Amino acid sequence: MTKTLVEMAAEIVQAQGNSKSMSIDELQNALKETFSTLQNLQAMETGEAVVSQEDTQPAIAPEKSILKNKIICLECGEEFKTLSFKHLRSHELTRREYRIKYGFSLRQPLCAKSITEKRKKAGKKRGIPDALKKSIAARKKTAARNKKK
Repeated sequence: MTKTLVEMAAEIVQAQGNSKSMSIDELQNALKETFSTLQNLQAMETGEAVVSQEDTQPAIAPEKSILKNKIICLECGEEFKTLSFKHLRSHELTRREYRIKYGFSLRQPLCAKSITEKRKKAGKKRGIPDALKKSIAARKKTAARNKKK
């Protein structure tokens, strides 16, 4: 007895759900993506033209992709602690292009919020470097001179 694509996709996602905890939205998205991938594989096997059913919109809202302990890649849906240059390059994107494509600030860290907090605390603990202090003081002086004019 052969299985349908829906049954195969359901079994794959069920196995994923058993190995790691997934929210209902994550399960639904995984099921859609798995089913679509199986359809594409079947179409390639039979020689049919592969029709992309992917929307230009990501599976989740960009602002919800950066969570406390993980970041979800909006291109493929995988979860990471940080989106590395190497991973983004696999999608033929730079960090800058990724941020622009999904509407992030160019200064937005592409890592989990917990990592950002650790880095922020470590930076504050080290203090502001002398060169940066001098640069800030120089800017203030320049701004004050320009204001007087």
